[in-house]
Amino acid sequence: MRTAFSRIVGLVFLLAGFADGACLQTARAEGPGWVALFDGKSLAGWTASEHKESCRVEKDLLVLGGERSHLFYSGPVDDHDFQDFELKLEVMTKPGSNSGVFFHTAYQETDWPAQGHEAQVNNSQEDWRRTGSLYGVKDLRETPVDDNEWFEYHIIVRGNQVTFKINGETVNQYTETPDSPQLAERPQRKLSHGTIALQAHDPGSLVYYRNIRIKTPATAAAARSSTSECQPVCCKCCCP
Repeated sequence: MRTAFSRIVGLVFLLAGFADGACLQTARAEGPGWVALFDGKSLAGWTASEHKESCRVEKDLLVLGGERSHLFYSGPVDDHDFQDFELKLEVMTKPGSNSGVFFHTAYQETDWPAQGHEAQVNNSQEDWRRTGSLYGVKDLRETPVDDNEWFEYHIIVRGNQVTFKINGETVNQYTETPDSPQLAERPQRKLSHGTIALQAHDPGSLVYYRNIRIKTPATAAAARSSTSECQPVCCKCCCP
């Protein structure tokens, strides 16, 4: 992993690339430090595995549907290697659809990602684990959202704790310990660091994503630095 200082320096230049006029433009609705991972137009910064045609952009939306594929974030933010972070996505499922948001994972060309955890996306598919589940670790049988409606998924990872919020309400929280049961069976299903991946689960599933943005300690520090740099210089004649 890169040092914290090198991450911050790199992000200052990255975020400056989003500038419009004098000062930084990022995901302003969320406040300083939030950075968009999806440009709404292309798969720039993302890499699809196996059936790549299952991951596509249609009408400014990221569409996942078709034979199994996973779309891994491979862009410049934090060198696509996240440890502590907040991730927000807007999601809509069609009836009978399954997907997921993997984190602390790594690119692999085939199969289900072996590394990291999955935030389940599933409101009505036959798998009983519903949206808001930390898949196979702390699962939910019910979810507060329905198919055919947009909802905000907020995934927070801090140290050994994971929190999932849906439309602002906390629905699941998990604290990992060295003796967490899943580690014995799948030792790579753990909190560590890595990238994010979105899942195209099967040909019967169709899931839409938009407004994907992240905040990390490095992006927050870079935003503070960039904002400070673009403050107007005061001429002492008009300042108290």
